[in-house]
Amino acid sequence: MIQIDWKKLNACVLAGACAFTGSLALMPVTSAVAQVRALPDFTDLVEQVGPSVVNIRTLEKVVSRPAGNGGAPDEEMLEFFRRFGLPVPNMPHQAPRQNIPQQQEEEHPRGVGSGFIVSADGLIMTNAHVVDGADAVIVTLTDKREFKAKIIGADKRSDVAIVKIEATGLPAVRIGDVNRLKVGEWVMAIGSPFGLDNTVTAGIVSAKQRDTGDYLPLIQTDVAINPGNSGGPLINMRGEVVGINSQIYSRSGGSMGISFAIPVDEAVRVSDQLRVSGRVSRGRIGVQIDQVPKEVAESIGLGKAQGAMVRSVEAGAPAEKAGVEAGDIITKFDGKVVEKSNDLPRMVGGTKPGTRSALTVYRRGSYKDLTVTVAEIEADKPVKKEVDKNDKPKVSSAAEAIGLAVSELTDAQKKERKIKGGVKVDAASDAAARAGLREGDVITQIGNVEVANIKEFEAALAKIDKNKAVNVLIRRGEWAQYAVIRPAR
Repeated sequence: MIQIDWKKLNACVLAGACAFTGSLALMPVTSAVAQVRALPDFTDLVEQVGPSVVNIRTLEKVVSRPAGNGGAPDEEMLEFFRRFGLPVPNMPHQAPRQNIPQQQEEEHPRGVGSGFIVSADGLIMTNAHVVDGADAVIVTLTDKREFKAKIIGADKRSDVAIVKIEATGLPAVRIGDVNRLKVGEWVMAIGSPFGLDNTVTAGIVSAKQRDTGDYLPLIQTDVAINPGNSGGPLINMRGEVVGINSQIYSRSGGSMGISFAIPVDEAVRVSDQLRVSGRVSRGRIGVQIDQVPKEVAESIGLGKAQGAMVRSVEAGAPAEKAGVEAGDIITKFDGKVVEKSNDLPRMVGGTKPGTRSALTVYRRGSYKDLTVTVAEIEADKPVKKEVDKNDKPKVSSAAEAIGLAVSELTDAQKKERKIKGGVKVDAASDAAARAGLREGDVITQIGNVEVANIKEFEAALAKIDKNKAVNVLIRRGEWAQYAVIRPAR
């Protein structure tokens, strides 16, 4: 049995390294001590930020029916007797109708969440889904005081809400700089998981800029977040709020080590608008977009798979007025590079309506600069269904080489699809079918060459090397997308 002199061990740890006499030698412990010293201590942070975190309970009004009606038969019972032709029973001691108890409204618990104080006069930030549909919001502070809160505004797209309680001198949080947040950095969450007030959990930042929302790139952490934590703060080691805990990935309803927080800079931007007007104004240009696959980027000469491919342009929208066309690849907005398609909605959404912004698109092998005036976002319009026409247009036979049967578009079909020209796919087989083309598609480009009719289509097709892959831009309904037709090997 090895005997250890703990006094000597402590002394040598302070010195940086030590060894025991005898056959057993201890390795230098400098690195171990450094690791122990690097482990975070959250006690000061909890004392500092804890009083600023609140519990939020929501209530909904439920109409309760009276247990009895003073001896009078209810409508369901009367309907039963009438339906089967039975005599309505004579109910003695029947109470007068005016004495029948009326239905009553009662407030029932609806949900529980968290929030944090952002101003000393009672402004509290939380998630929109925490207060959504609530008839009453009850805020409980750490000192057990309860207040009925007023919802100032809520934005479902960003999942941010602001509520207000009538109080003064409250401890407000400090807002941190999300740009300084690093992957691997320690962070802490305080909230009310499963209704348990002021519960502290900790972990690290797993990733930044996670694309799980239309308008917000979220912070991913491995901090334990459970139902009830929603709306609570994500705190860095400087005691600053860097996010709002909002979502979890779970198969069981509990924490699985993957949670997401709304970056606090985005949340503050949203909350400022909510405080002023009660709503959030976002920009829109009227395009439906998709990602640019690598093989498409290489095929059309873009090289790198970046930007947002325009699948359709809304009629009369700012993008149409600016000259954007279906099939364009938007590579820059307002001078900023669009690395992936999800970047564009965030850039446009964060632009004030009425702003004139520069737009760079990649079209048929070259870049084109446009100017678009951003409008305010509105509800999405439904996509119209295709309408079949019994026309007998001109047919091309040259397309058979790539597995296509195409025909000329009639003027009515062009007007219906809101396009200037192209050729309609009547059938797709072999290479064309493998590329995903199907009956009803309209080909507007082939090999980066725009085609308006059968003549132009056949001319472009004649210049293509039949042994190489060729890209085609198709319209499907109101959508545009690229396909790559590869020759059989």
